[in-house]
Amino acid sequence: MPSDASDDRPLTDREQWVNRLTWLDGCDIQTELQQARDEGRDLGDVAAAIERLLAVPKPDDSWFVHLGGQRDGAWLAKAGEFVDAVQQRPFRGDYPYVEPSDLPGILAARPTTGTPDVPAFSGSSEQFTAQLHGGVLGRFCGCLLGKPVEGHSRAAIRLHAQATDNWPIAFYLNRPSDAQLKQIEAAKPSHLPKLHLKGQYAGEITRMVSDDDVNYTVIGHGIIEQFGAAFTPADVGFYWMSHVPLTHTCTAERIAYRNLAMSMLPPASATYRNPYREWIGAQIRADYFGYANPGNPQRAAEWAWRDACISHIRNGIYGEMWVAAMLAAAYVLDDWGQIIEAGLAQIPARCRLAQDVKKIITLHHNRASWEQAVDAIHAQWDERDHHGWCHTNSNAQVVTMALLFGEDNYEKTITRAVMAGFDTDCNGATAGSLWGVMHGVDAIPAKWAGPLNDQGVSSIETWRSYRISDLAAAMATTAIRNA
Repeated sequence: MPSDASDDRPLTDREQWVNRLTWLDGCDIQTELQQARDEGRDLGDVAAAIERLLAVPKPDDSWFVHLGGQRDGAWLAKAGEFVDAVQQRPFRGDYPYVEPSDLPGILAARPTTGTPDVPAFSGSSEQFTAQLHGGVLGRFCGCLLGKPVEGHSRAAIRLHAQATDNWPIAFYLNRPSDAQLKQIEAAKPSHLPKLHLKGQYAGEITRMVSDDDVNYTVIGHGIIEQFGAAFTPADVGFYWMSHVPLTHTCTAERIAYRNLAMSMLPPASATYRNPYREWIGAQIRADYFGYANPGNPQRAAEWAWRDACISHIRNGIYGEMWVAAMLAAAYVLDDWGQIIEAGLAQIPARCRLAQDVKKIITLHHNRASWEQAVDAIHAQWDERDHHGWCHTNSNAQVVTMALLFGEDNYEKTITRAVMAGFDTDCNGATAGSLWGVMHGVDAIPAKWAGPLNDQGVSSIETWRSYRISDLAAAMATTAIRNA
């Protein structure tokens, strides 16, 4: 998200502080209102009270104002009261979905028929390592492709790529020249290229840069390395606070971190003043739990639940379980439709995530084009609204589209994930990770892997700077030890 105010004046010390601690107070009541409606709360007169508060002062287009920078303590106190009040409201009796957040409830709500058989992994340790390495490298390249346009609208992504002679996208994005930037500005996209980013454009890339999509893959490995297969949600929270800087977390994770620091154990850490509890954050944390469980999607999903429940509920949890299960299945299945169904087999049959993913499956079955599938996603979700842009389900649909419409081609899979818009670096990373696990490291095209030079950095102390191959080998060793 933007890190500065909407005008050109220097930021005050307070503005810089508030911007750096975006999401931390949990008083984003616009998102809370949307989230509560999504999850079927009967809001009664609370909704009208929230709407009145949102109008005083009326939010404008400044991220700083919208996120609380110019609202006084009384406003924030009242917002907090409303967020708390929402959590006390009952659920509607006519809510059509079955969406538990506890593991026994999730297991009981899974589909009972029509799920694919997933054979046990029978390959050698060398084959396992090669497939895991493929997942890691595929994830990193896909993430790096989408990172320069994270937060940009679909139209702005196209304008950027067209202006720099890279549409349809066929390689890492080019840095626009001054003349090209004027061309992009003239079309008035919702967001402009982040030209301050270094090492993320074609010709400038020398390694995988630090990013939350990388950090959480490393963190997942660290959790299993330290606590083993019997790790608990509390262990996940302890690991975060011991190894992860607070300001390197976002949205639901940052609020959960705050709650954990106040001694709130899961599941309370996921629900107290957390409007982002169904956003994409848990879904991008799934990868190591899938990597470490080849051919065992149920175990992968259960590990993912233990991780997700400290910060998310319902579809936010399901997104991580779905991706972890798909990754486990990708070791042993070679059909994307079956892999997606293997993921859906581990989450409730009557949840919104399953419904939304199946919409894309149906479009693929009916021979829609990938562009038509993307149009359908944008018709359902407003990418200019941060709840729609960052929700688990909208981005899960993008990943599903990329896998089914990527023609089992790595380049088409990650580029279509990014060209679709929404959370571009997360979706490029997840789609690339799944493709890499299925096909192995040697199948990742040198065109994409070469610029990284087998090098990466993260915010996690034990893996500040590393060779990607060494990271993959360590991940494989830890997984085998905890099989």
